[in-house]
This record gives sequence, C-alpha cells and structure tokens, in this order.
Amino acid sequence: MTRNPDRLSMLEKSWLVLDAFRPTGGPLRLIDVAQHCHLPKTTAFRLLTELTEIGAVARKENGYYLGRRLFELGSIVPLERDLRHAALPFMHDLYEATRETIHLGVRDGLDVVYVEKIRGHESFSLPSRVGGRLPLTCTGVGKALLAYSEPEFIEEVLARPLRRLTPHSIVDPKRLEEVIGQVQAAGLAYEREEAQRGGACIAAPVFSGGAVVAALSVSVPLARFHPTRLAPAVKTAALGVSRALTRSI
Repeated sequence: MTRNPDRLSMLEKSWLVLDAFRPTGGPLRLIDVAQHCHLPKTTAFRLLTELTEIGAVARKENGYYLGRRLFELGSIVPLERDLRHAALPFMHDLYEATRETIHLGVRDGLDVVYVEKIRGHESFSLPSRVGGRLPLTCTGVGKALLAYSEPEFIEEVLARPLRRLTPHSIVDPKRLEEVIGQVQAAGLAYEREEAQRGGACIAAPVFSGGAVVAALSVSVPLARFHPTRLAPAVKTAALGVSRALTRSI
C-alpha cells in the first residue's frame, strides 16, 4: 500500500500490519510494526491485540509472530491448493531424477510467488522460500510465467524499469524481449546467476485451460548446471502437471 496510513480503513491498516511480517513471519516488536507501517504505536498495539485475539497474530516473549490461523486459511486457497495437489507428485519425480531443488511458482503482479519447494540434499543458499516472492525477470520460473502471459502484460513489464538482484540480472528491455522470444520458442526458461550468485535454474510453464498458471523449475549450483540433462526432465514434469490440472477441471 502506498496511500497515507491516516486515510486507510481499519481493515486496510490490519492488512498493513500483517504484511509487515514479510518475509520471515516474525518475531517483530511493537516498535518494528509501528515504524514499518508508519502508524502510531497506540494504533499498532490496538491492531496487534485484535489480530492476536482472532489468531491471526501470536504473541510470545520475544515479540509478535504471524498466527496459525493464517496458515490454516492459506492452505485452503483454492488455486494454490489444487495446484500444489496436482504438482507435488511430479515435483517429487523431478527431484528423484535430479536430486536438486525444485520450485513451483505463480505470478502475482510483477513478481513470482513460490507456492511449493523441495530442497535438494546438497542444496546451496537460495533467496527463494515458500510464500516468498522475487521479480519475474530475475528467475527461471518468472521468465516462464512472463513469456506466456498476455502480450499487454509483457509490454507493460518491458516498459518499466527492470529490477536488479545481481550484476547478471537483465535490466535491458531489448535483451529481455529477446529472452522472452527464446522462452516462447523453446518452451523453457533459463537463469544463470540473475537471482543469486553461483546459482542457475531451468524452468517450464504449467498450463490450465490454455493459460499459463504456474511454472516448475530445477535450481542448481552453477557448477552442476547441465541444461541438456535437466531440460527434458523439467519439461516432462511441467507437462504432467498441466495434464493433471486439465483432468481436474
């Protein structure tokens, strides 16, 4: 939210407070919440108290955390629930075939939001996490989602300043347009050190009803990145998820 907090409704202020818990879920002190939301401490305290009473926030000795009630609600969001249910068997198959970290992500605005992740046994540090978000243009999952989005949305992304996470992130619109064309031609998206130094991934789109709804990826250390070995497995898994979603409609 970018509006003046003084002009927000109590519901909007409550959501602002909940959103302050990104990306870790807590702990946060009262002063942390008040400063992050640009709210008076008295208002922040009242909202936290009310959110605690309904289970949306939990209070412990070291501060406030997001409450279990939000997890319970989040787990039954229809799209993500059905998508995860359809994708998990194929994600496990992909993990068994590669022994690397597997991601499932969806688009939310200009970001990819990760809805599931299977961590490889020898996984390296990654900026992704379930419920977290990264720019579409800096990730394999994001590029796969972007490439198969509506042309108007692609044009909007290309017209905006492109975010940089590492020196390898694509910030030139012309270069990004070329990459989008390559993804559309190959049905696969590649990322090398654009979201995390030393990391790489390959992703494929997941479709339902003819529209892209998610993307599946394998993330590996750059030294173990072998696209010719990984590409068929990723593409097969994404196709399997798409077919499972089609059968469930």
